[in-house]
Amino acid sequence: MTERTLLLTRSDVAALLTTDDYIASIELAFKLYGEGKTDTPGILGVHARDGGFHIKAGLLDLDRSFFAAKINANFPKNAARFGLPLIQGVVVLCNAENGLPLALMDSIEITIQRTGAATAVAAKYLARPDSKALTVCGCGNQGKISVAALSSVLSLDTVFAFDIDKTRATRFAEELSRNSRSKVIATDDLSDAVSQSDVVVTCTPSTKYFLTRESIKTGTFVAAIGADNETKQELAPQLLAENKLVVDVLDQCAAIGELHHALDAGLMTRADVYAELGEVVAGRKPGRTSADEIIIFDSTGMALQDVIAAATVYKRASERGVGRQVDLAA
Repeated sequence: MTERTLLLTRSDVAALLTTDDYIASIELAFKLYGEGKTDTPGILGVHARDGGFHIKAGLLDLDRSFFAAKINANFPKNAARFGLPLIQGVVVLCNAENGLPLALMDSIEITIQRTGAATAVAAKYLARPDSKALTVCGCGNQGKISVAALSSVLSLDTVFAFDIDKTRATRFAEELSRNSRSKVIATDDLSDAVSQSDVVVTCTPSTKYFLTRESIKTGTFVAAIGADNETKQELAPQLLAENKLVVDVLDQCAAIGELHHALDAGLMTRADVYAELGEVVAGRKPGRTSADEIIIFDSTGMALQDVIAAATVYKRASERGVGRQVDLAA
């Protein structure tokens, strides 16, 4: 009998896993990576006019061996020019023992959910447990998911929403206020919001840093998740150099993350990086060791997050009979 491939749309994917499902799976991926039980994931970037493409690939041994490759297009002007999402793409999930394509699924939901989950996992180990106030820089879908994921691991009572588009920040605050236990406040004063916050998340397409050391109070956890190519930047290099820096994948962050800019500025070396998040999750290095530490998480998106998220989605879809089976070899 010919093996078939499962096709899953974004709505299929969105209906299958909860925020807590993503957090648990992403934490496991970082743990396996930190324990040295996985191969190093790969990444390839290709620039295009007004945007670019990146391919992230990795392999994980779970209940069986899975390989996944995610092809994402990233075009910041899409909304204004074409009415399309900034990020679009697909994930191909394969049986790593025989190469069979198990599933082809939309990548938008996978990407935003696993990114938010990684932020939550990092916060679990690196933020102060008593953190109450959060500032979100960038009021798009990733910002919404970040609030939801962080609310699963921290008892937040206040969320400041900042965006260069003030109307967008207002809409964001109004929408989240209807579904959140936290007080959500739109603000156009980023420095003031950050100075009151225990956690700061940056999820923008910025190519020039906007967050500096001066406005951040002691004890803050900062998750920088916007920089996923070498032209993007959200944090001042000095902010990284003067504080504890944890990265998702060292080689990747050195090439395309916030770390990349600090290295280029000559303010840091790779040896100055405190840890990869996997080392902390696996217990090989302690996370937060002082209430006063400012800790930065440079999150460029580890391919193993995509592998485990896609594998979990596939297994849940198979159990529930979701999606469409096709024979790609027909």
